[in-house]
Order: sequence, then C-alpha cells, then structure tokens
Amino acid sequence: MELIEKILSEENLQKAIRKVKKNKGAPGVDKMTVQEVEQWFNQYKEDLISKILNKQYKPMPVKRVYIPKPNGKQRPLGIPTVVDRVIQQAMLQVLSEIYEPIFSEHSYGFRPNRSAHMAMEEVLSYLNEGYEWIVDLDIEKFFDTVNHDKLISILRERVNDSKTLHLIRAYLQAGVLDKGLVRSSTIGTPQGGPISVILSNIYLDKFDKELESRNLRFARYADYTEVETMPKLSLKYRRYIGFHLNISA
Repeated sequence: MELIEKILSEENLQKAIRKVKKNKGAPGVDKMTVQEVEQWFNQYKEDLISKILNKQYKPMPVKRVYIPKPNGKQRPLGIPTVVDRVIQQAMLQVLSEIYEPIFSEHSYGFRPNRSAHMAMEEVLSYLNEGYEWIVDLDIEKFFDTVNHDKLISILRERVNDSKTLHLIRAYLQAGVLDKGLVRSSTIGTPQGGPISVILSNIYLDKFDKELESRNLRFARYADYTEVETMPKLSLKYRRYIGFHLNISA
C-alpha cells in the first residue's frame, strides 16, 4: 500500500473527521462549519480521493487572522477550510507514525504527550547538574520563511511517495486570503493548519540532530531553543543570557 492510500483510507479519514470536529474551530474561506463536514465527505469523498490520487486537487487558500502577541505585535494565523483540515489531519496521523519514533527526545513542541512545561523541566535539570549558562535561541519568523524545496527534499528522505509529496506541496502553495485579497505562498508554512506543526518539527529535526552530535544539552519547543553550556562555575555566578538570533530557516 502506498502512503497516500493509507492517508486516504476510510479508517484514517474517519479518525481525522472526528478529530477536526472535536477541535471545533472557525470556518475557512468557504464558510463550511465543522458540523457540516461529515455530511460533505459522505457526498463528495470519492471525487475528492480521485482528484488527490491524480494530483488534481487544489486546496483552498487559508483565511488570514491575527492574534495579539505579548510584545504588542500580532501573530498571523491561517484558517484552512474544514475539508482541508480533515485532509491535513489525515496526513498528520500517518506522518506522525513515521517521524515520532525518530524525533529528538529534546524536542517538545506540538508533539503527543509533550509540553512546554516538560521542556522547562529539562532545562532546570541541566541547571541542577551545574550548567551555569543558557543560550536562548529564537528563529525569527520561522513559519513565514520555511523554504518549500528544502522541506520537500527533507521529506523525500523518508516519504517515498510522489502523490503524498505533491499534496504537501499543494498545501504549502495554497495561498492566503488576507483582507479580501488572495496572496500566493511561495515560502513558509501557514500557522493554523494541522500539518504545519509536524512539518516544522521535520524541518528542524536536522538542527536537533546537529546539536546532539556536538553533545550539547538543549531543549527545543517549536522554533524556540535553549542550549546549556559552561558547567561548574559557582552558584553565585549563575547567569541567564538571552540571545534573539535572526537565523534563516
């Protein structure tokens, strides 16, 4: 069975529908609600699957909304249509089976049974071991600057299925409806869709592996990483050093 067939299997799609309905959420650009999605799939599922298998499916643009950040700025989020959320969720469920076993144990963002609280516990454990300095890394505008070709190349190392890769690229390039205008998306992965979180972890997994190969102590939550260095100075010299680095994704 090809990976795309597993993604589009009846069992996997039904699981995705249940998850999307449970998560609720606002309608996308087509204004369909989560209460309507199950009936829609009952009517149009076969046509949808045929289009995906023939690489003819075109996801609808995501609806741009903005939420306030603690620093007073706004974080852009994209709301996919409910149908596209189901397809993305179906992909997420299958991709998770491939990638979760190989992700770094020091990666905590958007992963099952992991949290920011657990990441901070790991950082505190390093401090208790005697590590005195913390380098705080924040990849600026990470989700907005992910290189599509680089991401697909990384995916191709473990996803040997052109139809699945084509569908992922279609979502990356679906575009954004912002203030009444549709803007193309040639770079970045819109925050808000189910698939964006695992794609971000897949993209940054090589970064995690590089830190591990250098025997560095670290904890990463999405695009935010803390690296511990310089053990055993003295408790009275303990410092917290924060660096906001503009690292290109």
